[in-house]
Amino acid sequence: MKKTARLKRLIRRKDKVLVVLHPPSATHARIMEQAGCETGFVGTSGVVGSYTGLADVGTATMTECVQIAGWIAQSVNFPVIMDGDTGHGGIMAVRRMVRECIRAGVAGVRIDDQPIEGKRRTQSAGIEVVPLEQAIARYRAAVDMKNELDPDFVVMAQCYARDAANSSLEDCIARLQAYRTQAGVDWVQLESPHSIDEIKLARAAVEGPFSFMKGKLPRFLGLEEHLALGVNIAWYPGFTHQVMWAALWDFMQDFQKRGVPAWEDFVASRKDRPYPRPDVGPEGEGGEKQRDLEERYLSEAMLDQYKK
Repeated sequence: MKKTARLKRLIRRKDKVLVVLHPPSATHARIMEQAGCETGFVGTSGVVGSYTGLADVGTATMTECVQIAGWIAQSVNFPVIMDGDTGHGGIMAVRRMVRECIRAGVAGVRIDDQPIEGKRRTQSAGIEVVPLEQAIARYRAAVDMKNELDPDFVVMAQCYARDAANSSLEDCIARLQAYRTQAGVDWVQLESPHSIDEIKLARAAVEGPFSFMKGKLPRFLGLEEHLALGVNIAWYPGFTHQVMWAALWDFMQDFQKRGVPAWEDFVASRKDRPYPRPDVGPEGEGGEKQRDLEERYLSEAMLDQYKK
């Protein structure tokens, strides 16, 4: 099954929650895949920012995002969604972004309804949303492009209206409905719910795939709580980064104090808890493939290197 078709099936699944996590890099994605990860989200802040060192304030380019998301998508079998920010331009730029994502092997894209000129990180002060008509045009451009190239490609609308300085809860609910019914996106997400009741209100107003971020909730909701709300997609992308940062910080602190014994103790602590190596396997373009091709292409004399 194509990754785009698999993602579309996963977001429509009813009996089990689809968990969305950040694959921080291609090698981390391979480890996540071995641990059972079903889909990944390449966020502009968490993933692209980790490569570029840039903040999530609209400075990452479309080609940078597609390049990084493509590397990760091509390294694993699970579908990868790219953070498309505001589309990186007008309707023609949105079309190009969708086309480049499909070419790169990315299975879906999330597009925001913030203005391009003032794009801000999620949960930042000063967030605004573009007029509804402009947002619908943005999403329709994405949907039309994907229908031309791969109808299974998933277009997701991220609605920032709940906390936007120029919007309200009522407008947010109306936008979620419009993005689904008028623009035809595959999936809508409420960026900042303030309560369980607001999630219920949004869920009741929108048909089809729907999810929500933590927003102003006091904690992340569990998988059973998602199902109880009729929500079958859980948005937890940042978990992987926090775990990695903490593990690296702890090791670095210990290494600065004790040097190599810190490493030796780490190795000993994992003796009975082996972890997978994210190496390129025989199915990929790695060392095994290289030797197989050399044995096909090179002379016996040139292959003598292996005998040594």
